[in-house]
Amino acid sequence: MDPRIREHARILVEHSADIKPGDNVLVTAPAVAEDLVIALYEELGKRDANPMQMGGSSRASRAFLKAADPDAFELPDHMFAAISEADAAIRVRADLNTNEQGDVDPEVNTAFQKVRQPISEKMMEKRWVLTQHPAPGNAQDAEMSTSGYADFVYEAINKDWAAQREHQAQMVEILEDGSEVHIRSGDETDLQMSVEGMLTENDDAEHNLPGGEVFTAPVPDSVEGTVLFDMPLMAQGREVTDVYIEFEDGRVVEHGAEKNESVLSAVLNTDDGARRIGELGIGMNRSIDQFTYNMLFDEKMGDTVHLALGRAYEDTVGEDGERNESAIHMDMIVDMSEDSVIEVDGEVVQRDGTFVFEDDFGAN
Repeated sequence: MDPRIREHARILVEHSADIKPGDNVLVTAPAVAEDLVIALYEELGKRDANPMQMGGSSRASRAFLKAADPDAFELPDHMFAAISEADAAIRVRADLNTNEQGDVDPEVNTAFQKVRQPISEKMMEKRWVLTQHPAPGNAQDAEMSTSGYADFVYEAINKDWAAQREHQAQMVEILEDGSEVHIRSGDETDLQMSVEGMLTENDDAEHNLPGGEVFTAPVPDSVEGTVLFDMPLMAQGREVTDVYIEFEDGRVVEHGAEKNESVLSAVLNTDDGARRIGELGIGMNRSIDQFTYNMLFDEKMGDTVHLALGRAYEDTVGEDGERNESAIHMDMIVDMSEDSVIEVDGEVVQRDGTFVFEDDFGAN
């Protein structure tokens, strides 16, 4: 077995999920990730944990969604019970075909996500982590060989996370001390929001592996302005490009997309919270240096900002703050590498992707 897979498993169990003796651990992974599952079970055995594996077949999910009546969707009590009894959950992504569900009606997908919202909420109460095993479908999306993609994945994952956390802590401090955030990029993106009273999280691979971002939640009704998400995203098995959104009083009032606008519209119509921003994230993982059509990596990429429509994470909302609630959480990315600034309380804290605390900030 590739020793990098064993290191990946060690980080997941020891650092990300912090598994203790006797923990009931739910492992969700597709068959193509079998090597990582084997390494995980070895690590879980060393810690006297109790693992249970669930499949993660996108082909099976497609078959169900194509055959099912969305009006008959119900919360699967047996799945809810399994998650309720788990102490920790490790979810592995790995695809042979990332477009497997591309022919499922967007309205069916959103109905499915909505009825399963309690499962997502229950999962957030656990020690959970989402990660990626390098698989041919993901490599193809990234326009890499399978071997080259594996190198990319492990470079981003098998890091000194203590050092990464220390670097990101400088941006955490800036946001925690600030209240107004202003993001400008090119001619299309000019967005302001308040983070007053909200909490800022330092993502050092506790819930996402790879980690490498600093994120918070805006005050829901404070978001004003326009934004062009100039990096594509995959949503419901479809590519959505050049998403343009206008906000007033925190709500989406205009939207468009160059490709698959119907998917974006379906997401926005999921519920009332889907028309508000639940997360502001700033990518800081310099090992992720190219776009790969995989949001788990792309949102952490240096020189980017991402915003998520929908659900705000509970740990980013202050004691007296309002949490945006939704069945969805859809991240979208703005390239901040050129003609871009982030300001906090009127002070430039990032220019063209370089932070004020980095040595070459003054050169830009």
